[in-house]
Amino acid sequence: MQKIAVCVSGGGTNLQTIIDAVSDGTIRNTEIAVVISNKENAYALERASKAGIPARCISPKSYESRDSFADAMLDTLEEYNVDLVVLAGYLVIVPARMIEKYHNRIINIHPSLIPAHCGMGYYGLKVHESVLAMGNKVTGATVHFVDEKADHGPILLQKAVEVQEGDTPEILQRRVMEQAEWKILPKAIDLIGAGKVTVKDGIAHISE
Repeated sequence: MQKIAVCVSGGGTNLQTIIDAVSDGTIRNTEIAVVISNKENAYALERASKAGIPARCISPKSYESRDSFADAMLDTLEEYNVDLVVLAGYLVIVPARMIEKYHNRIINIHPSLIPAHCGMGYYGLKVHESVLAMGNKVTGATVHFVDEKADHGPILLQKAVEVQEGDTPEILQRRVMEQAEWKILPKAIDLIGAGKVTVKDGIAHISE
């Protein structure tokens, strides 16, 4: 049974998708061991509590240094025997020591087709504003393993979404969530839990 930690910063729509997918068997062989947010008023923490999942607020602002913050994160992950860390709308740069310890065991969902519209400063509606400003006809979402660079690391899954005439950033954001994010994030967690994912030479491979 793979134990996952889900890290969130806001409302937790992707978290809810994961909770529901574990509950209905879409994600197999997986338990959500803990939900961690950097914001104590994040609705995602309430979602976790309602589902009976341990919820913690660990904010970088509460610690004197990045090292102390990293210690708190690592201690919590060890406390709950976490195998996989899932960043689901987590707007914090993951400490380097955490990335090192959980090498190829941290995944992130990003609301574009990486390497387009990603990196520092590209989050939330800013991603969709950029897509529309460029006149892209297709966008989507990406699940990737996390490394030391923002929105970088081996790509695990991607799904394309059509950009439609008259889209606003808000409308496009919702379509990308519904048609891509909420489908590929549970699938990625399930594939990893089934032992079907390997990373070689910086490229993620999925076995049948």
